[in-house]
Amino acid sequence: MESSIIHAQGLSRRYGSTIALDSVDLDVPAGRIVGLIGPNGAGKTTALKAILGLSKFNGELEVLGLDPSKDRDDLMEDVCFIADVAVLPRWARVWQIIDLTEKLHPRFSREQCMKYLARTKIKQNSKVRALSKGMVVQLHLALVMSIDAKLLILDEPTLGLDILFRKQFYTSLLNEYFDEQRTILITTHQVEEVEHILTDLIFIKDGKLIVNNTMDDIYEQYTEVMVGPESLEQARALNPIHERVLFGRHIMLFDNADQKRLGELGEIHKPSVADLFVALMGEKADQSETGEKAA
Repeated sequence: MESSIIHAQGLSRRYGSTIALDSVDLDVPAGRIVGLIGPNGAGKTTALKAILGLSKFNGELEVLGLDPSKDRDDLMEDVCFIADVAVLPRWARVWQIIDLTEKLHPRFSREQCMKYLARTKIKQNSKVRALSKGMVVQLHLALVMSIDAKLLILDEPTLGLDILFRKQFYTSLLNEYFDEQRTILITTHQVEEVEHILTDLIFIKDGKLIVNNTMDDIYEQYTEVMVGPESLEQARALNPIHERVLFGRHIMLFDNADQKRLGELGEIHKPSVADLFVALMGEKADQSETGEKAA
């Protein structure tokens, strides 16, 4: 599809008897911030590797209109990637890495990079091996965010950083990097920190997409209700897809239920991405146990 930044149909990948991706269909248009969320071993890394041209795959896959397995060099002119472990030459000084990046990538902005680094304690004459883990990640982020790319892929981008810089990073991402021409794909276990910036949400489990929708549609589809003891049986009769207990109150998640009826049973809330993840991605046995304990 020409309008899609990422288009996949029947995308599959198998490692021996293990199915890492199971016939995934996906379309990501420009100007979206997509959260790709899943437990370890769910297929996130395999999907990212296929998108970046780092892994073979079966099925159809186009990224920016190119086949990643055949056109990776061309693709990388418009794609930036930050892995969960920032790999930079430990012997090099910061200014040398900036110079090298400027020579290698025609869309790198030294001025923008300097602005990002000015907010840190990183000195241009410091060697990478003298920097803390957090500072190495900060340097990597400054380099990548200073490249004018159409697709930015972030794999646990703020791992190892303190909460102040994590918040600063996402603020910079929104205010100074993201625009309607760019697309950002984020994988993270810290879903609470990215929830407010996502436009789309994907849950992946055992190589299959469990959720693949816009945040607006998700909030329209799923409703969380805090139910008191007096309305407990009435609420359960409406078949919630998940139930948990918090401070004696029963919190139930409903899928496409009657909003008016739910409002009569308790307080209505939008579910958080984390709570939605637990409800939709947990094993059914866990849910039944929760229900038994709640009862």
